[in-house]
Amino acid sequence: MNGVLIIDKPAGFTSHDVVARVRRIFNLRAVGHLGTLDPMATGVLPLVLGNMTRLAQFYLVSEKSYEGVIRFGFATDTYDAEGEPAGKQIQSTFSLEHVRDFARKFRGVIEQMPPPFSAKKINGVPAYRLARKKKETPLKPVQVEIKEFEIIELDGAYATFRARVASGTYLRSVAHDIGQLAGCGAHLQSLRRTRVGEFQLTDAHTLEVLERAAAQGGEAVQGLFIHPRTLLPSLPTVAANDEIVAKIRHGQAVNLPELSRAREVKVFYGQRDLIAIATRVAGTLFHPKIVLG
Repeated sequence: MNGVLIIDKPAGFTSHDVVARVRRIFNLRAVGHLGTLDPMATGVLPLVLGNMTRLAQFYLVSEKSYEGVIRFGFATDTYDAEGEPAGKQIQSTFSLEHVRDFARKFRGVIEQMPPPFSAKKINGVPAYRLARKKKETPLKPVQVEIKEFEIIELDGAYATFRARVASGTYLRSVAHDIGQLAGCGAHLQSLRRTRVGEFQLTDAHTLEVLERAAAQGGEAVQGLFIHPRTLLPSLPTVAANDEIVAKIRHGQAVNLPELSRAREVKVFYGQRDLIAIATRVAGTLFHPKIVLG
């Protein structure tokens, strides 16, 4: 079974939990995800199955979109609602415009400190393992890009926001830092991912829907997968004949004159069979970078 499947991750599950569940549903070992979501968070979690796991390298820097809520009044040690309060609770008296002014300072390319409870490595050890043992987590600021960060509404201490960020950005850190700027502390109350790359929430299915489809099999399962033609929309597509497909499957370079200016292309056999991603060597000569079918 090969394909790309978008799961609407439920709260309380790690991304690995979802992968393990899908492996059991399909009795398939080759399952991976395209971008971790915190256990508290919900929403778009793209999974790659079978040969499609080889596509993961093309999604390492995918742009992501979110909706969420920031709770003003106190920070937590994890920077989200699952952590322990860090300091006394302070009454939040800000107006919507005040909070929007704070948010403007977190747009563009900024330096961001990752949360202590994160997967960032410190001498090869994930920071969250050290944080759980109450050990020092000497993390360093990293440069991230926040392309959109809008406060939609404010209800007392709770600010609803929408964000669009480059890969590697922690919305937990944004919530914590905006609380520091406000002087009252804050943390991420809830988070829902609405998009990863070309994959949107409208493409997503719950685990329960997936299990029901798996029980029916056949078309019920295939209908849940992303159509291969919509994958990696920035890459041109070429239709290959039997001769070209045979060469690609043997790792041989092929001539694709109609795509002479492209650096990388998607090679299809028919409408649904994504055979390979090929890279231009010179002129019209392309070599298969990865072979998928």
